[in-house]
Amino acid sequence: MGAISSAEGSAPDPGAVAQLERCMAHPSALAGALMADHHKGYSMPIGGVVAYADQLSPSGVGFDIGCGNAAALTDLVVDERFGVDLPRLMDVIAERITFGVGGTDGRAREHPIHDDTRWDDVPGWVRGLRDKARGQLGTVGGGNHYVNLMADERDRIWVCNHFGSRGLGHTIATGFLNLARGDRFNARYRDEMDAPPVLIPADSELGREYDVSRSLAADYALAGRLHVADVVLGILGASARDVINVHHNDYWREDVAGEPAYVVRKGATPLAPGERAYIGGSMTDGAAIVEGVAPAPETLDSAPHGSGRVMSRTQAKGNRSGTRPGAVTEEMMARAVSEAGVELRGGDRDESPFVYRRLDPVLAAHPNVRVVHRLRPLGVAMAPRHVRDPYRD
Repeated sequence: MGAISSAEGSAPDPGAVAQLERCMAHPSALAGALMADHHKGYSMPIGGVVAYADQLSPSGVGFDIGCGNAAALTDLVVDERFGVDLPRLMDVIAERITFGVGGTDGRAREHPIHDDTRWDDVPGWVRGLRDKARGQLGTVGGGNHYVNLMADERDRIWVCNHFGSRGLGHTIATGFLNLARGDRFNARYRDEMDAPPVLIPADSELGREYDVSRSLAADYALAGRLHVADVVLGILGASARDVINVHHNDYWREDVAGEPAYVVRKGATPLAPGERAYIGGSMTDGAAIVEGVAPAPETLDSAPHGSGRVMSRTQAKGNRSGTRPGAVTEEMMARAVSEAGVELRGGDRDESPFVYRRLDPVLAAHPNVRVVHRLRPLGVAMAPRHVRDPYRD
């Protein structure tokens, strides 16, 4: 088994460590790491990184293939007029962008990603998802996915978002997890939190089919985030001066200790020296634009993807029957958002500031990360409160 390391200064979560050790038990595993924002995920921990010599891991990439963050620097600045307009702008963003599980709007049906040649290379059951993909491109989903307006230290306004490949990626992930265990592609997947990793030999027919399907879903996610940023720029009447768009649920072909490997990152940002990324915190804590400044073999040139949850959704909201109350009340959340001066549309107690770590200590635990801009939140748009997110990663 290869080495496991965690970010300096972070106290490893025993459940996440056990999950990573289970992933690392395969003879193909070369190295593994935990980011400072880690916590338990499904099969592989969120904030976990594993390098496999010759295996692909659909359980490692997870259900939301290509989930990531995008940030566009605009040509606008915060001024008195913008402050007056902000509530109206957030209303329009919440109306124009489709949030929620299964949401469709069809506004990006003619995007070039729908004509990508990989649609001819994927298996037939994936090609059958093409119309679903057309309808959902540019929709944001539920859970911790969002569209934000933020400002940096120079009061420049940024348009930021976080989401992935929507139903396309979830169906591909579920299907290949089924196929890898000898079941039908469209069987109901029985996910278990501490299930062993699902690995597929990269040089097998199934591995090649998963590889092309995953790459298509990841690029679909990139396209969706850019489309949403363009829609918001149009609402603002702004232009983009710079764009960062990086996903954190995927694998990359990289050298690890001199050996070629498939480096799987689930909720972890690739950040080699000179690379940039956007890393988000809670809805009141803001985010950061970061740059990789040094090789980090101990974390496989990786960084956090956010600040990391410290409270589960059930702990925050209570159980669905109401017999166990949650730790976060409506009053607590409303007060925190009001004191931060954030215009919030949607969002619920399980995404409140109380369920996340502070971002700065998480970033400080990674010596390879340099903060280029610290962004403060102005407006946050998320799925409406009644929307439940069944997707796990």
